[in-house]
Amino acid sequence: MGRQLSVREAVWPIRGVFTISRGSRTEARTLIAEVAAGGLVGRGECTPYARYGESLDSVRAQIESVASEIAAGADRPALQALLPAGAARNAIDCALWDLEAKLAGVPAWALAGLPEPSPVTTVFTLSLGSVESMGQAAREAAHHPLLKLKLTGDGDLERVQAVRANAPASRLVVDANEAWSIGHLERFGSAFAELGVELIEQPLKAAEDGALKGFRSPIPLCADESCHDTASLEHCVGKYAMVNIKLDKTGGLTEALRLRDAARERGFTVMVGCMVASSLAMAPATLVAQGAEVVDLDGPLLLAQDHDPALRYDGATVWPPDPSLWG
Repeated sequence: MGRQLSVREAVWPIRGVFTISRGSRTEARTLIAEVAAGGLVGRGECTPYARYGESLDSVRAQIESVASEIAAGADRPALQALLPAGAARNAIDCALWDLEAKLAGVPAWALAGLPEPSPVTTVFTLSLGSVESMGQAAREAAHHPLLKLKLTGDGDLERVQAVRANAPASRLVVDANEAWSIGHLERFGSAFAELGVELIEQPLKAAEDGALKGFRSPIPLCADESCHDTASLEHCVGKYAMVNIKLDKTGGLTEALRLRDAARERGFTVMVGCMVASSLAMAPATLVAQGAEVVDLDGPLLLAQDHDPALRYDGATVWPPDPSLWG
């Protein structure tokens, strides 16, 4: 069966400004891969990430570089060898899952041998800002059961205190995006624990997280930039209690499911995360998120517009995708 791979860019305006320790932006730019066959089209969306040496141009080139192989019949297992883990492979892998489901007339979860997915509860992310602005954001988001705070280092204790004061009933997790030092961990750990923070995500730079070996944190630590796929799990042993699985890091749903199983076998708990992107990017991740201890699939909630149809969000509850969106 002849198949045709194409790729296009999508621009998604963000509600306001989204800021983490690395900078701010007002829109999310993604790439959508489409694989057409038999009169049907499978779609997958990825977010190139400069932190991992990716750009829209470089990822587009990677996707286009395997068009002839896809046309010749390369399937998902073959794709794992054609491209490395990353955004490009993610978009194609998820497009192939979507196309297979459409051609077979069965949901992607059934093709994967998974139970029918249920709705999951996602965190809601508070962008990095001043103590006052994060306190105000927490007040407006206090109805969410689980808030994720973007942090940066100095002043973070005051930020968490302001959020806790304004969202007293919400559970809290924090994400430093590699901006902390061991000194920050030592300084903030006990105070954050007293404020009810349940998880600290990627406190140190991935290249410097050897300092976590033997470090006794009063709050569980989660690997994000330090964990991409199953090959990176060994690097996380003895440093982290949890790993954050993102399809843009694993290179798609195929490897994400492998990583989830491998992580649990090694004793890690699981977080399923996302980049700021649309419902199409989140949809395959809802399968990985089944049973995860922390689900962070709030990307579309941060956008001013989305696909139509989009994922269904009821407050913090995310429903599995309708096949008209994906899978």
